[in-house]
Amino acid sequence: KEELGGASVHAGGKSGVSHGSYPNDVATLRAMRTLLDYLPSSNDASTLPVRPVTDDPKRSVPSLDRLVPDDPNMPYDMKDIVREVLDHGSMFEIQPEHAKNIVTAFGRMEGRTVGIVGNNPIVLAGCLDIGASEKSARFVRFCDCFNIPIVTFVDVPGFLPGTGQEHGGIIRHGAKLLFAFAEATVPKITVISRKAYGGAYDVMSSKHLRGDANYAWPGVEIAVMGARGRWRLSFMARMSRNIEPNTRIDLQIQWWCPTGLHRQRDPTSRQGSIWNYSE
Repeated sequence: KEELGGASVHAGGKSGVSHGSYPNDVATLRAMRTLLDYLPSSNDASTLPVRPVTDDPKRSVPSLDRLVPDDPNMPYDMKDIVREVLDHGSMFEIQPEHAKNIVTAFGRMEGRTVGIVGNNPIVLAGCLDIGASEKSARFVRFCDCFNIPIVTFVDVPGFLPGTGQEHGGIIRHGAKLLFAFAEATVPKITVISRKAYGGAYDVMSSKHLRGDANYAWPGVEIAVMGARGRWRLSFMARMSRNIEPNTRIDLQIQWWCPTGLHRQRDPTSRQGSIWNYSE
């Protein structure tokens, strides 16, 4: 029975039907109280809960300089970034065991509720797949229905390749996330922490989807693909006859394209308010 339709199936990362599971009734009730504390009583924006601001929105966070590796292939946990940015590092994650390559959570900035969507490079390099697309699309729709602003953290190498994804309809499911962001009318802030490649860049609340503000940290790469892959695709065929078979080619390229961005931001600063875009 457990394998057919128990908590390990629906909340443990397989079906995605359930949003969470807890060891007992007490833990469940406490989690529900925490969740409801973030949510408004209706879809009226005036009912969004506001808590006293006890975390300086202009405080410096030096650890953000160290949390994102310079190597684009080095994994890190996006949740560490999110906790540093939110008030007191407090967040309530939705479907934490399902599609772990993307993070969906509620948190607070300046005492007000925000929805968080973020690629997580520590799982599948942060690629978007069918599960991640559906999970985040439903979350974005929910936030839009209840007038909750959305902050998106982007570090995505693209959509996950493979016949399993293609046969499962990754194009159709990926479009759900694209339409969710494009149709959302709440304030949308996007922060690209390291890289954004291909169609996944467009899908993740890019400026082309009418995001209110899109920021890039220093050294960010925005392109159709990574610099190394693009170089190999373009030139290796021509040069192959002139290169020894065992020659190793090291390429040191940092691509940063300002197109589609509003500005480049200091990652250690929390200065600036999401509420400027909702007034």
